[in-house]
Amino acid sequence: MKEEVCQNSVLISTTTGMHASLKRQRLESIDRSSNLYPESCMDEANDSETFVFGDPSTTDVFLHLQRDKCSLSEEENKSEDVTEDIAEVRVHVHVLKQCRYFDALFSDRWQDQPRTSTQEGRRASKFIHINLSVASGRSVSSYIATLKLMYTHDFDGTICDVESALSILPVAAELLYDHCISVCVRFLEAVAWSREEERQIVHLVSYLQLEESSALLARLSPVKETAVVDMFNGLVYAATHNHQNGASVKAFVAQFLSGHASRDTLRQVLDKAFALSLKTVKDSVEEYASPNVRGRHDEIEALQRQNLHTAVVKGKHLFWIVERMIELKVAETAVVEWSEQGAFAANLKRAFSDDTWKNIAPGLSSLVLRCTCRLASAVACGSIIASQQVRLKLVKDWLPVLVVSRNVSRDNQLSAVQNKQLHQELEDVFLKIILTLPMSESQKLLQQCLSFATQNLEDCPHLVNAFNAWFRRANRPLAMEKGEVESEGC
Repeated sequence: MKEEVCQNSVLISTTTGMHASLKRQRLESIDRSSNLYPESCMDEANDSETFVFGDPSTTDVFLHLQRDKCSLSEEENKSEDVTEDIAEVRVHVHVLKQCRYFDALFSDRWQDQPRTSTQEGRRASKFIHINLSVASGRSVSSYIATLKLMYTHDFDGTICDVESALSILPVAAELLYDHCISVCVRFLEAVAWSREEERQIVHLVSYLQLEESSALLARLSPVKETAVVDMFNGLVYAATHNHQNGASVKAFVAQFLSGHASRDTLRQVLDKAFALSLKTVKDSVEEYASPNVRGRHDEIEALQRQNLHTAVVKGKHLFWIVERMIELKVAETAVVEWSEQGAFAANLKRAFSDDTWKNIAPGLSSLVLRCTCRLASAVACGSIIASQQVRLKLVKDWLPVLVVSRNVSRDNQLSAVQNKQLHQELEDVFLKIILTLPMSESQKLLQQCLSFATQNLEDCPHLVNAFNAWFRRANRPLAMEKGEVESEGC
């Protein structure tokens, strides 16, 4: 039956070459800020409303939707049934011309080859037959829905969710149906996507390479290479600058730092945050310990209170940053920086020797010592490999601060109870680091640790063990030189 119809009709078969050529000749992107439809195309769209999709009384085109042979297996291609139509749709030339693909297909530029007398006879035929391959992975319903849109123009009713837009967009792109492409892209750009829908959109945009997809690409691709670093800089800044929901924000940011940042990004972001917070704490303590202002006593006292308050607030943020650096194993720079804070440690000693700070900012000493303890512990256990010079300066500068803090707490029973565990932990860590240093240096530093001693030696085993280790080593230097070290029992 089909062969009889073809004898009295013009048979136009779509070709891959023509379609590819048309895609290379895509017109300029439609300006969506004004009318999405060009004036000439709008006329055709308005005229198309006089036709009815599938109307047998007015149809002049038989569109045969067939399976794409390129997507079939070798066995399926050999089958006699593969040439059978999936669907036959009755449409109209005037309506199809809304697509640049069909408009070019019907134009003389694709029909200027020499024709035989048989072809001359076919030109006068009433019907046109077009074979259109359904691409792999696409449904016939998507093609039919796209064809119906040429008649109804009910884009809002048809493209009502991401799924419908994703099914129609590739068909519209294949047929070069510009208005439909713009509507699909505008819809996808404006709505939220699930993770799977986003994956499909990424694939579709990269595959189709649509001129109208710039808005989608803005959602899918970072504007610059430093986007991730900039985002984390902003998150850490928000977490460390008195956010109203501070604890929750810090927990949220900490989770994303551990799950979405590379080691280089973590180091870059946290090193910057550490340096800024440390500078603020240092400056505040320095202004308190060595005020460079003149005025009434009450004005100076108010300024000192403000400096101590700032030091405590920023000290809490600094400790949070140090914990993140230790947790994420990017604290190498922080350890070096902390070992070079001789002036800061000296200002802390002066501040802690003054009784005023205890009434204004009693938590300052514990915050600073907790930062010191976390960094020194990472060095002592080998999580951070620090040079001999860094280890020496770390203990040499911060041991006196610990000693002063212990003496101050001893005078305050409540403070002594609260800080006892912290002091003992930091004492133990310093003693371990001291024993990693050359004998001459460890000899000097161990003598500064005598304040750790108690009347009962059983109450300070860490100090006893450290001195025992030093004397054990000091009593065998000649044997070491001669290579005659005798094995010792545990």
